[in-house]
Formats: sequence, C-alpha cells, structure tokens
Amino acid sequence: MFTYLLYTLAIIGLAISFFKDRQKTKSALVKAWKSFENILPQILVIFLIIGFALAVFPPETIRKLLGAESGMLGVIAAAVLGAVTLMPGFVAFPLAAALLKSGAGYMQLAAFVSALMMVGVVTIPIERKTFGMRATLTRNIAAFCYSLVVAVVMGVVLG
Repeated sequence: MFTYLLYTLAIIGLAISFFKDRQKTKSALVKAWKSFENILPQILVIFLIIGFALAVFPPETIRKLLGAESGMLGVIAAAVLGAVTLMPGFVAFPLAAALLKSGAGYMQLAAFVSALMMVGVVTIPIERKTFGMRATLTRNIAAFCYSLVVAVVMGVVLG
C-alpha cells in the first residue's frame, strides 16, 4: 500500500513539474532515462547473482546453512563468507532479501552483510600498501568481531 502511495506522489509531482515547466521536466526525464541506462547493466548483474545463488542453493539448503536454527555456527559461516566476498552494497542487500525469503535467519544475514561491507580480505594487499600490515589486520579483525556483535544485536532485536 505504501508503495502505491509513493508512486502516486511521484506521478503527481511529475504532473505539477510538467505543467510548471515542460522543457525542464522533459530534460529531467531524459537525464533520468540516461541514468537508468547507465545503471541497467549493474541491475542485470544483481538479478543474475541472485538468480544464480537461489538456483544453486534451494530454500532447504539455505535454511539448513543460514537459517535461524543454524545458530552461532551459521552466523560465523555467514560472517566468513561475507568477509571473503567482494560485492557492492547494491548487490548485497537484494541478495540478502532473497536469502531471507528463502529461509535465512536475521542473525546470519546481519553477519553476512556487515562482514561484507566492513571486512576486506580480498582487498588486504591494497590496504596493506597504504596502512601497513598491522593496521590492516587490526582493522579487519575488529570489523569481523564487530560484524558478529551486529549479528547478535540484530538477532535480539528482530528475533
């Protein structure tokens, strides 16, 4: 219902803009379309990754490995998976939503997403050159531990 309200408000806003200044509105719509064309390949990648993940792992497997009943072992596994995966946020969040619908637990998804965003195992060589190995390891270990804390807090709040 809220989605319909937002669409209605957007259409009303577009109509008001169109009647106020047709040229600016047309220019804005052209810019919006070009932006959409630029992001379209990334959106398609999101759909491919989500589709691949859901095809490879049926809901029963997702529930078993990342479901609420997997407990702390599932949380740690999700955090490790997130730590070693290099994926932008605009892909991670739709993937997490799809995994949630397939039976993954809140704690496990919180661990996955927070570790994915904060821990950079794949980027350690680059980070090491800038900050040094000690700072890089300290930051990554602290971020990993924090992702586990985030998971527990989310489990308490949402569970």
